[in-house]
Amino acid sequence: MFIVANFISSLAYILSVILTIYYWLIIIRALISWVNPDPFNPLVQFLVQATEPFLRFIRKLLPFLVVGGIDLSPLVAIMIIIFLKSFLVATLSELAFRLH
Repeated sequence: MFIVANFISSLAYILSVILTIYYWLIIIRALISWVNPDPFNPLVQFLVQATEPFLRFIRKLLPFLVVGGIDLSPLVAIMIIIFLKSFLVATLSELAFRLH
């Protein structure tokens, strides 16, 4: 049973790292959007391509998040990521601990 526990523990850790990286990508994109970045910059293009599908989904689900030209979808995305880290990663870690 320890093999399954180690697998679930590793899965929880990898998921936590991926969510943390995505969290920072969204924050960096939001901060860069305040200074009117060059859209042809490869870093800006990467940030937009990496984060836009999730942010577009949030905007489509909750269209009232764009208020007076201010897009609040990154804030909601960050809250979703925090929830997933608090709930899903913690649940997987606890499950792995109980399987040991």
